[in-house]
Amino acid sequence: MSVEDRLRVLADRIKIHSNTMLTEEAVKTAVILPFLAALDYDVFNPGEVIPEFCADAVGKKGEKVDYAIKIEDEIRILIECKPISVSLEKAHLAQLYRYFSVTNAKFAILTNGRTFHFHTDLVAPNRLDEKPFLTFDLSDIHGPLMGELKKFAKNEFDVDGILQAAQRLKYTSAIKRELSNIMENPPEELVRMVTSDLYQGRFTSQVREKFTPMVKSAFRDVIREAVQSRLSSALAETESIEVSDDAHEGEIVTTEEEIEGFMIVRALVRDLIKPSRVTMRDQKSYCGILVDDNNRKPLTRLHFNRSVKYIGLFDGEKEDRVKIESLDDIYEHADRLRSTAAVYQNG
Repeated sequence: MSVEDRLRVLADRIKIHSNTMLTEEAVKTAVILPFLAALDYDVFNPGEVIPEFCADAVGKKGEKVDYAIKIEDEIRILIECKPISVSLEKAHLAQLYRYFSVTNAKFAILTNGRTFHFHTDLVAPNRLDEKPFLTFDLSDIHGPLMGELKKFAKNEFDVDGILQAAQRLKYTSAIKRELSNIMENPPEELVRMVTSDLYQGRFTSQVREKFTPMVKSAFRDVIREAVQSRLSSALAETESIEVSDDAHEGEIVTTEEEIEGFMIVRALVRDLIKPSRVTMRDQKSYCGILVDDNNRKPLTRLHFNRSVKYIGLFDGEKEDRVKIESLDDIYEHADRLRSTAAVYQNG
């Protein structure tokens, strides 16, 4: 699986099992080590992923950070982990702050297994910034965030490149916060500006009180309409999925689960086969996912029209049905799906 696929599997795990990760050790085992493995670090190599890292120069006997990541024989990333129930605070940076100043680390990660704070030294060299340049919820990773996380993958790790991105993210985040504040509490200057062509009279306090709620509402409408536009485009794409021409109305019903399963499969193989080549053809007993809408190029079959669900995998011409408990289990078969897709990659 790719870095993106492994991170998505981890995100789904957090959504389902976060209520069982009550201790720091549970978070380390279930989240931190898989997170590092997803970024291609060898978590079983103590020379690369160093647990309970201790540096004598810190000056506090027995004080350790949970993990140190060594890249090209240099400590580059420090990680401090807290239980998932803990809200991350400035006080939790203490150990990272001390270790950052006495090692060659350039990045420090504070996390509770769900929320991640990425820090570096943008304000003063070799001194850890109190404010993170990147904050996110691992259970809700999206396109732009995925791109930022891939920069930390072992094979793509570039200190200068990440620092440039960190500088951009720092200011972008600050601007977003300011825009959010402006949207919730439009300042008088903004209200004056956007209403100047609408109201020609004197801008009194009564006029300001009248238009301020309207400006706030208009802000929200613009954002909502932009989101709805994107959703409409996505739904239009989904509705274009072809259903078998010989299907009789009322006999074959394409369910939301089948459509979602199709989307998952298409996403898993998208770097091998263009998404437009992956099509869905629903049948009475199963939902077929084909390449080039060709029955001779089966990618997988979704047997969801029963109490027990199966996914049909093809390592050759013969179908191998495998039981799954939920749509999330499709990710567990990503390697086999991608192997099948590779057969059809060139036509």
